[in-house]
Amino acid sequence: MSTNPERAVSYVLNKSVTEYMDKDVLILSQNTLTREAARMLRHYETDDIIVTDENRIPVGIVTDEDILSKVSDVTVYAEATKLKDIMTTPLVTINEKSTLQDALHKMRDNKIRKLPVLSKKNDVVGMVFQTTIANVIRDATASEPRLLSPPVKAVLGNLGFVLQFAGVLLLVPAIVSTILEDTLTATGIYLTTVLLLVTGFFLNSYGEKSSLNLQQASILVFSSLFLLSLFGTVPYLYVFPCEETNVEVFGNAFFSSAAGFTTGGISLFNTPEEELTQSFTFYRSYTQLVGGMSFIYLVITAFYPESKLQSMRGFISGRTLHMKELFSTITVIFAVYIVIVAMLLYFFGQENLLDDFSLAMSTLATGGFVPSSTIIENLGWQEEVILMGAMILGALPFTFHYAFVRKKFLAPKLGKEVLTYFAVLGGATALFISISGLEPLESAFYSVSASTTAGLQLQSLAGLSGIAHAILIVLMFIGGCGFSTAGGLKIFRLFHLKNCRSFFNSVKRKELSTQTKKELTSTLIILALFPVISAITGLHLAETEQVPYQDAFFEAAGVITTGGLSAGVIDSDTDPATKIVLGFLMIFGRLEIIAIIYIFVPRLS
Repeated sequence: MSTNPERAVSYVLNKSVTEYMDKDVLILSQNTLTREAARMLRHYETDDIIVTDENRIPVGIVTDEDILSKVSDVTVYAEATKLKDIMTTPLVTINEKSTLQDALHKMRDNKIRKLPVLSKKNDVVGMVFQTTIANVIRDATASEPRLLSPPVKAVLGNLGFVLQFAGVLLLVPAIVSTILEDTLTATGIYLTTVLLLVTGFFLNSYGEKSSLNLQQASILVFSSLFLLSLFGTVPYLYVFPCEETNVEVFGNAFFSSAAGFTTGGISLFNTPEEELTQSFTFYRSYTQLVGGMSFIYLVITAFYPESKLQSMRGFISGRTLHMKELFSTITVIFAVYIVIVAMLLYFFGQENLLDDFSLAMSTLATGGFVPSSTIIENLGWQEEVILMGAMILGALPFTFHYAFVRKKFLAPKLGKEVLTYFAVLGGATALFISISGLEPLESAFYSVSASTTAGLQLQSLAGLSGIAHAILIVLMFIGGCGFSTAGGLKIFRLFHLKNCRSFFNSVKRKELSTQTKKELTSTLIILALFPVISAITGLHLAETEQVPYQDAFFEAAGVITTGGLSAGVIDSDTDPATKIVLGFLMIFGRLEIIAIIYIFVPRLS
């Protein structure tokens, strides 16, 4: 017997109906004579007929019992009766993306024992039976204990897929380094690629790619970002000074790698154009693009079937559309954005095209790495405006870009979230311009950089007033829109706060739905943890780095929100253990903290 029957049953019930459906289904037109249908039932040795209309859309079902019982009636003649005269309608069906649990619920609600399975195009692709599901449950509870439980195998299988996909993606900067004959950088990136592919293959051999619940998916997302950051340290080990100790080199490398894949963007390199090669700065920016966009890949991997994904939209930050279509469309859109931004930078005077592409990737991924400080220092107003526009594009929902293109470039409906984001950004920018003492365009640049959590900056922000720091910190805490490359709390969660009064009122709380309570609880937890973690981290940085607490708190807020704006507190001389912890904090921030909560408090999920 299984050592944990409940977990075993939960695991199999989350599997797709397509894995257990009978694919041999007899489909006939509603105008087929009952006599001919009976003959075909015997010929194909089946018990059921799915009946379709003139457009081949399934409209009913006829069983062998229907034919026997209804044709035996003296008023029904098999020679003249058609299937439409005896079929059971309306036909109850289930989508191919649904789970066995979904099928059981539908069978129970409609008091039936079988369900035709339909594709997106409403084609019948199979039939799932109650007896089949019962056998699957029985086998799951009666099976011998395994080395790895089914949920663990599911996490490992999906994790293996993610790592292999990331390994393939990193071939791009590896090839760029090879073309530029930068052997050192190319060696490090190729080694990272091999590690990702081999580890992914190993995990796939022990795992099983299947559907996950929210807690398991949270474990998957955290594990993915951690392993990407860990393996991504390898190229950095080749470029940090050899005179440092092994612990110091690893601390610097892990922190820098995490800053890339989480789009945190805080850099330990003061003069990147002198310390790093062009191919390495391209690699750094590319990791931010992978980190910023990988949430789409992780979501597709972790949350299929799509019906399950829709019910979990709170975790993935907002509403989503058909994921496979969204994935391909967004990939193309952001590739086009990168090309456009890079060419505009090139046109307005930034004549190194590779650095322009690095800067474009970092900006659109809201990562904030500075590929070359010379580029940032010498920006003209045109380049600043271009970068601000690119940062804002990165902070808008993926579904916004999707709708923009699918409507053939007609103006899409902005929606409350996008309008609220621009209202917050506009108000904060006006206030920051009046308080910061900086030039208006520079003030607007920093406001956009904070709000989008891109973290691009032209100088150290340690000298700003307390109120100016507070404005930027609030913008980083709020962040961009849900389901975007930006970090922070996200705008869509602010809408949950409208139910706060009812939530804390014992009478009105009963009127709130369970989903609303969970969403509001998650929002309140994140809203509390962002400043609390920043405050504690700031205390540590202020003590160890001997800097004012205001600057340390600002730096800590940039880390946990993956905002990247810096007061120059963290550098290569920071304690290695502190930098490793800060690397984990950037991972937590990229997961909006809530994924970590789901892992340890599963009832919230």
